[in-house]
Amino acid sequence: MTGETSVIRTPDQRIRVFVSSTLHELANERVAARAAIERMRLAPVMFELGARPHPPRSLYRAYLDQSDVFVGIYADSYGWVAPGEEISGLEDEYVLAPPAMPKLIYVRRSQQREDRLAQLIERIQRDDTVAYLPFDDASQLEEQIAADLSSLLAERFEQSRRTTDEPEPASTDPLLSRVPVPYTTTIGREDDIAAVREMLTSTRNRTVSLIGPGGVGKSRLAIEVARSAQDLFPDGVYFVPLEGVFEAELLLPTIAHALGVRDNGEAALEERISRALADRRVLVVLDNFEQIVDAAPVLVQLYSVAASAQFLVTSRIVLRIRGEQVHEVRALPVPEASGTLERARDSAACALFVDRARAADATFALTEENAADVVAICRALEGLPLAIELAAAKARLLTPHGIAERLDQSLPLLTAAVRDLPERHRTMRATIEWSVSLLAPDDRELLESLGVFGRRFTLDAVEALSVGRPWEGRVIEGLAVLVDGSLVRQTDLGGRSVYSLLTIMREYAIGRLKDRGEIAAMRLAYADHYAALVRRLAPGLRGSAQADAVAELGLELPNLRGAIRHLVFTDRLDDAADFAWSLLIYWWIAGFLAEVRVWMLELLGKDKPITAHSRAVAWFFALWGQMWQNPSQEAVAGLAECARLFTESGDEDAAAMAEAARATARVQLPDPDLETAETELLAAFERLEGLDNTWAQGITQVSLGRLAWVRGSLDDALSHFNRAIDLAKACGDLFTLSVAGNQTGRLLLAQRDADAAEQVFDGTLLDSVHLHFDEGVAYGLEGMSGVAALRDDPERAGLLSAAAAAIRHRIGIFDVDAFTVHLALLDEQRAAHPAAFESAAQRGAELTLAEAVALALPESARAEAAVALARW
Repeated sequence: MTGETSVIRTPDQRIRVFVSSTLHELANERVAARAAIERMRLAPVMFELGARPHPPRSLYRAYLDQSDVFVGIYADSYGWVAPGEEISGLEDEYVLAPPAMPKLIYVRRSQQREDRLAQLIERIQRDDTVAYLPFDDASQLEEQIAADLSSLLAERFEQSRRTTDEPEPASTDPLLSRVPVPYTTTIGREDDIAAVREMLTSTRNRTVSLIGPGGVGKSRLAIEVARSAQDLFPDGVYFVPLEGVFEAELLLPTIAHALGVRDNGEAALEERISRALADRRVLVVLDNFEQIVDAAPVLVQLYSVAASAQFLVTSRIVLRIRGEQVHEVRALPVPEASGTLERARDSAACALFVDRARAADATFALTEENAADVVAICRALEGLPLAIELAAAKARLLTPHGIAERLDQSLPLLTAAVRDLPERHRTMRATIEWSVSLLAPDDRELLESLGVFGRRFTLDAVEALSVGRPWEGRVIEGLAVLVDGSLVRQTDLGGRSVYSLLTIMREYAIGRLKDRGEIAAMRLAYADHYAALVRRLAPGLRGSAQADAVAELGLELPNLRGAIRHLVFTDRLDDAADFAWSLLIYWWIAGFLAEVRVWMLELLGKDKPITAHSRAVAWFFALWGQMWQNPSQEAVAGLAECARLFTESGDEDAAAMAEAARATARVQLPDPDLETAETELLAAFERLEGLDNTWAQGITQVSLGRLAWVRGSLDDALSHFNRAIDLAKACGDLFTLSVAGNQTGRLLLAQRDADAAEQVFDGTLLDSVHLHFDEGVAYGLEGMSGVAALRDDPERAGLLSAAAAAIRHRIGIFDVDAFTVHLALLDEQRAAHPAAFESAAQRGAELTLAEAVALALPESARAEAAVALARW
């Protein structure tokens, strides 16, 4: 394939594969394409609810804008040409695909191809930037797509290994990419964007708050400001959605997660965030702050530890904190009542209606005949953007006159029913009520039931909750109706289709469930579904399915939060403790231990009867952070009590892990008793060995190895680390492979065995990439920099050490001085080759994680790493 190319995307961005084909004719092939893409851990971008013959052009244009690879699958049919269009959606998708986007085209062999499709294929064959292949059946297609994507990723990954003399490749800033990409055009906010951007230019405005009612467009404005202000924040822009966060104590953990700061309990979260943001000019966008407004003083605390950071907040309530500058987000201006075509064209509110109406009906146009009705609609809805969008979505079913007429009939009645709400809130609710009233009863009930979900949810989850409800058996059809009506959004995440509701729509849905007296039953079903999901996935965390389980649990994190919150709220405390304990490995790998601690302390604070096992679980999580951050004899005694309670409840497995944690806590004491700690660790290992808990055995061997190292017994340390590696390999435990492997590599560096250390760090880098484990990647890169230093290669040592330091800085990790053996080796290089080393270090600090990994790994491992990185 020739033509312009770009390097592989960094771990902050998913590789998205847009699939273009006719729907029914190629149904089997579409299934095969999805399977191939998901095998590669990429994200398929497909209109799965595409029972619509022609998705709106603006919609698939938006999907294409966010995609990285174009896959076209063609057979016999050219596809349907919509009224007013000259080409089919199939050809339009090909035309709209950016010229630089890699294109993989697959054509099923046929003798019955429609003429217009044949002409399109001939055109494609003449395009020298396109890879073109024939196929016979769906199974052959699946294998071919998987092979081609693998080759493409390996090729792009290789390109990221540019030499220092090559120009900087064009790529999206990975930090900016965290900001959501709008699916539709932002209209009428130019002045607001400029005004807020101007506020952010002054570092005195530590927090800029966008204040306004629900549906006025605060989140959309925040997104546009974040994207336009990237030049003001060279170290990154982070978008932190708070709509699923209800406890003020979870603000810091949620910010940390968005920043990539991993909380394993070994340092206070505020300290990790401080390290991650130190001297960095960043913007942190906090969306939907009103539900945890009591946490606003936490932002003031962050001012002192993150002196260069600023915060952009959306809220319905002013925060009233030091350093806050408020920008009121108002509704769009509307024309005077006597709406003419000219006035309608000059109105941002009317322009928004027309844009969204065209998305629903490509033939829609603003005319002399309908201008007055469009003006009437926008005036009735008081210029509220969300209300206008909901009304415009009905343009496929109703004329502007029909919409205006129904709004005129419905709004006064509906508004009168909610007099306790502010005026604009009443208008917004009334618009939602009107829009929902056009749905069939089953679709309406489905929409209302979706309110129980967190920020996103999957088709499987909705189907699980459908049992015994009117919409059982027609979930796909119902979701299609809701997506078409702009009431539910569909996106791709982690290679799966996911759905979401706007916050205000979720509030409405929850309110309706409460009105119907069904909220408790739906939340019960919701919690039971995710408890079942956890029971299914948790065993995989201890073995070869670890990476897949971590990825799927990450996709469901908002609902894991919601489920455990509901279990605690409804006093199902034992179920909540079991839920938390079964995911211990996930919380550790992903760094969410601070959040679990909040839930477990709330559980204990209920002062309700709970089992000994639940009490042990809650105290274990509560003591974990204290064990590392504030070690004391009380923490050692508390973990011993956890072990006793676990034993009392019959959970020998958990008791042994608590005993190992107690020994680890003993090592952290200011005056550690290393002999007692070693005796306890050995006893815990023996107990775990009898219980066949291979994962915990491996982690315990790592602890024994670190203990031996601290005592100066390096041979014993290496023996323990090697045993941990053997145990981890036996069960496919990537986490322990990464942790133990990095410690082994460090010991080999200390022994100045460059070849053996390099072989070990090759493996740990790949394991860490497969697991989406930033910390392990940083350790692996540091190890490789030490190997380069031993080989007197200042260029490579400087590049890799600086890339690793940048990751450490970003995620806020610390390390025990005794284990950072690479630093002494780097000092030798810095002294011997000061200019070469420092020049390389400056360049290394600018490498993306993907570029650094590509530079560090041997050629034989790059293709595997490319596929794994694409999953991030």
